[in-house]
Amino acid sequence: MRLGHLPALAENPPGTVGSRRRRPGEVARRVAVVALLLSAAVGCGDAGGLEGAGATPTAVGPARLWPEMTPASSPAFEIGEVNTEVVKGVKVPGDDIRRVDPVGIVRAEIAASPGEYDGDEAPYRDTNRRMADCGKGPEQGRCPVLRPYYRDLTGDGRDDLTLGLRLLPGKTTAVRVYTVEQHRLVQVMAWEDALSGVELAGRSLVIRSPSEVAGYEYRLQWTWDRDQRAMLLTQDEMLRTGPRQQSRPPSAAPSASPSLSPSASTG
Repeated sequence: MRLGHLPALAENPPGTVGSRRRRPGEVARRVAVVALLLSAAVGCGDAGGLEGAGATPTAVGPARLWPEMTPASSPAFEIGEVNTEVVKGVKVPGDDIRRVDPVGIVRAEIAASPGEYDGDEAPYRDTNRRMADCGKGPEQGRCPVLRPYYRDLTGDGRDDLTLGLRLLPGKTTAVRVYTVEQHRLVQVMAWEDALSGVELAGRSLVIRSPSEVAGYEYRLQWTWDRDQRAMLLTQDEMLRTGPRQQSRPPSAAPSASPSLSPSASTG
C-alpha cells in the first residue's frame, strides 16, 4: 500500500493556517489523522497486502506508413459485402418464417443455379441427388439439408432462419440466413466453407473454419446492419486453437530495433 500525501505541516505560526484562525481542537484532529495514515502504511507490509505488479511496458502508438499516398476511393475487388436476394417461388404464410419449408428453400436455390447442382460435371451434383431423401425433412436419411435454427437476428421481434446445406461430394457446407420483408423471403447472408463450428451470439452469426496453419483457425462474424438490410462481415480473425509451441532462442539479438521512418535515398 502506498502512503498517500499526508497533510502538510503548518509553516505559519502555530495556531494559524494562512490568514484563517484555527478552530479549537483542529490541531489535535490533524495529528490524529497523520498517526492513522502512518499506521495504515506500516500495516500494508503484512502478508496479504497489496504488491506491485512490476514495470509497465511503454505504450507504442501506431505508425502511419506512406502518409503521402492518396487514399483509395473505391474497392479493388468485388467481394459481395452486401449479399441479399429475394427467394423466388417460396411463399411465407402469415409472414411466419417458421411455416416455410427449409427443404423447399434449398430446392429453390438449386433451381436458380442449375449449373452448380445439375449434371455429372456439376460441383455439387451429389447434393442434388440426395435431395430425393429429404421427403421427411432436414437431416432425415441422406438429406443434405441441415436442421434449421430460428432466432431474431434483425431486431424486428420476429424469428429469422439460419440454414445449412452440405455441398457434396466435397467437404464444404453452405450457410444461409433468411428473413421476411414485405411478405417475401429474403436471403440476407450466404457463405460456403469447410466448417469447424457455427454459433449464434446475440444478433450475430459466427463461423469457425480450419486453417492451413497448424494450431490456428479462422473465425468470421456476421452481424445485422439496419442501413444495408443485410448481415455484414464485421470480424475476420485468425485465432490460435492448439498448444503454443516453444520458440527457439534467437541466434543473435539485433543491435537496434528497425526504424519505421522512410529510408534515405542512397542514390
